[in-house]
Amino acid sequence: MLTPDIMQLAQNSALHAAARQGVISTNIAHADTPGYRARVLPEFGAMMRGFEPLRATRPGHLSSDGHVSAQARPERAPATQKPNGNTVSLEHQMMQAARARLDHETALSVYSSARNILRASLGR
Repeated sequence: MLTPDIMQLAQNSALHAAARQGVISTNIAHADTPGYRARVLPEFGAMMRGFEPLRATRPGHLSSDGHVSAQARPERAPATQKPNGNTVSLEHQMMQAARARLDHETALSVYSSARNILRASLGR
């Protein structure tokens, strides 16, 4: 894999982690909203598994700029449901937020390392 490909993958991973953080923030904001179902954005690795960049089987799998896109969906089997129908677990959301932060930091670290390798190869 070429360095620019690694950089593109790291950028997409960082964007995905930021999008996951946004979904988690929305869930936390609706922790007391009656009937609100917690939403989840699939992990970046799960989205990339089986990814073929030259073809899309359905609209929305690939955006026009080559980024992988995904929609937040309600969680399938909520662990707990409050009497008002809300399925947000603050503990679970905080764990997911920590994981999204770690994913984002990892992606930025990979991007930075690839950039440093590219600079070194150019003699800068």
